[in-house]
Amino acid sequence: MTSRDHLQSVVTLDLEGVLVPEIWIAVANRTGISELARTTRDEPDYDVLMKYRLAILESRGLRLSDITTVISDLSPEPGAVEFLNELRSHTQVLILSDTFEQFAKPLMAQLGWPTLFCHRLVVDSESRVTDYQLRMPDQKRFAVEALHSLNYRVVAAGDSYNDTAMLGAADKGILFRSPPNVIAEFPQFESCVEYADLLALIGV
Repeated sequence: MTSRDHLQSVVTLDLEGVLVPEIWIAVANRTGISELARTTRDEPDYDVLMKYRLAILESRGLRLSDITTVISDLSPEPGAVEFLNELRSHTQVLILSDTFEQFAKPLMAQLGWPTLFCHRLVVDSESRVTDYQLRMPDQKRFAVEALHSLNYRVVAAGDSYNDTAMLGAADKGILFRSPPNVIAEFPQFESCVEYADLLALIGV
């Protein structure tokens, strides 16, 4: 038994790839710009990835309004709403995502408005995305550490490179629907692909 096994628990979840589709992949598919399909499953350095994306948006003339049009047609992954409702009936849940407020709102509505910590895009008066503002660097790991300081036991689940610091900081980390390269590089984390199995690994 670890020192936190007797404490109240909080579950922290990634958003894209766990509960909803990958937004940038959806944009790539809709626009035909295949370069935008690159995600944190492929690029471990989030700053490198976002600068790459912003350069593509600028060169192709894509605006925030074009992206939000794509997002408005997205739905949660099949079974995600039921999974989240079941999980929230047993424990507190916090979504820790590297998405942006401007992207997330319609998806949060479909998920029943769970609590979300994420980032923000910088957008000009003509809907051009000019930059992005991290709420703070490495926010997922720091959120888990903050929950520990509040005397919570934390179980975390995510799918990508940018989730692994969160998983490592948690009392239990789980990879969910991760690509083979991430699973191979982080064998210390249990892995599953079905929501029922994820509930079982979380301990619900």
